[in-house]
Amino acid sequence: MKLTNNIDKLGTAGLFLTALLSPCCFPLFAVVASALGLGSFELFGGWTMWVFQAMAVISIVGLYLNYRKHRNSLPTVIAIISGGLIIYSYNFYDNDNWTILLYMGMFGLLSATGINYYINKKSMTCKTCATNNGKTVELQSTLTCPNCGHKKTELMPTDACVYFYECEKCKTRLKPLPGDCCVYCSYGSLKCPPIQAGENCC
Repeated sequence: MKLTNNIDKLGTAGLFLTALLSPCCFPLFAVVASALGLGSFELFGGWTMWVFQAMAVISIVGLYLNYRKHRNSLPTVIAIISGGLIIYSYNFYDNDNWTILLYMGMFGLLSATGINYYINKKSMTCKTCATNNGKTVELQSTLTCPNCGHKKTELMPTDACVYFYECEKCKTRLKPLPGDCCVYCSYGSLKCPPIQAGENCC
């Protein structure tokens, strides 16, 4: 779970590290690289821009995974736009000023990662969060009835599995789908606390 929370940071750090250690491709970082004695250094050779774009994609995937947990779309939207700028500027923008779009994308991903970090930090103190074996989990999940589409937000228990749940609208008795341990894992907006914590359910 901890790795999932940090994928965006790893991708963004890799993005800037690739740029810093490839001053020939990223003149904006050439001054810093020269100060470190890396003026003509090329970490990945001809693969530099492909590695750079891969790091951008990793960052976007990490931010999307965090969106699925916290449901805050702002960092993900910024990341998708920024990643699009990076890929478009290098592959499709036939202009001498293509690096401007590239740098806009880089710093856009950096800002998205920063905003996401702030949101994660803030959510640690949320009223519907709890600690499950040392890991923070969200207890509030919205159940959607597969029969009538009715939605109801409930607080999940941390010490028991909810195997049956009755829809308050159509009175359908829900039970987990094959392979799921509880109704929240099958019909909820979030999985149950043990699954969120990366453990086996009860």
